[in-house]
Amino acid sequence: MYTIENDYMDLAQIADSGQCFRWEKTDENSYKIYRLDESVTIVQEKNKFTFSCDEEEFNRVWREYLDLDTDYGDIIASIDKEDVFLSSAAQYGRGIRILNQDFWEMLISFVISQNNNIPRITKSLKAICEKFKQFPTYEMLKELKKEDLSDLGLGYRDEYIIETAKYYTPEKYSDSLAQLSYEDTMKELMTVKGIGKKVANCVCLFGLHKLEACPIDTWMKKIIDEDYASVMPAWMKGKWAGVYQQYVFYYKRMNQLSRSK
Repeated sequence: MYTIENDYMDLAQIADSGQCFRWEKTDENSYKIYRLDESVTIVQEKNKFTFSCDEEEFNRVWREYLDLDTDYGDIIASIDKEDVFLSSAAQYGRGIRILNQDFWEMLISFVISQNNNIPRITKSLKAICEKFKQFPTYEMLKELKKEDLSDLGLGYRDEYIIETAKYYTPEKYSDSLAQLSYEDTMKELMTVKGIGKKVANCVCLFGLHKLEACPIDTWMKKIIDEDYASVMPAWMKGKWAGVYQQYVFYYKRMNQLSRSK
C-alpha cells in the first residue's frame, strides 16, 4: 500500500470525464484502474489516496499515469476571472486530471467512440478485452476481417479498428507523433481511415498528452452556443485548452444529468 495527498484529484470526476473507459468502481470510494495489462486499486478519502501497490510501482507507473507532476492549481489560477462559466466549471470539476494513458489503447478507444456514448464505449472495450483475454495488440487485430469482430456489436467501427491496426506501429505513431507539433500530429492522424478531426483531437489530448488539443463534440458545440453566445472562446485555442475542455464538458454534462432526474 502507498498513500499520497492531492487537493486536485477526484476519482469519481476523472471516471466520469469521458477520457477513460476501463476504470471499474469497486466500492463507494474506490476504483480499479487499468493501463494496458497493469492495474491498481485506489481508495479515496477526501484528498487522501491509497494505492494497492508499493512506492516503486507507484513511481514507475501511476505517478505519470495520473499526471501528478503537473500543478492543476496553477492551471485553474490562470483562468480569466471574467469568464464566469469556465471559472465555475473549473471549481466544480477541479478533481479532473488529464491522464497519461497508453497511446495504442487511446487510439482504439476513440475510434470506437465515434457517434457513441460513454456506457456503450465502456461495454465495447470490455467485450474486446474479454475476447482477446487482454487489451489486444495491433498485431492481433491487423490480420482480422470484419466478421471476426462482428460479435462485439461495434457496427461500422469494426472496419476502422482493423484499418487503424494495419497502419499502426509503435515507432510510426507513439514515438514519432509525440515529437511532432499538435498541428502536424492532427494531419498525420487524419490520414488513417476512420479518424476525423474530433477523434484525432481526442487521441492528441488523451493519448499523447498534447494539452492544447480541444475536441469539439456535440457537448462543446452546445457550450459554445449556450454559454458563449455562439462565439468560440479564446481559451479553446490556448495552451490549456484540453484541460479546460474537460472541466466544461463535465460541468455541463453533470448539471444536465442532475436536472433530468
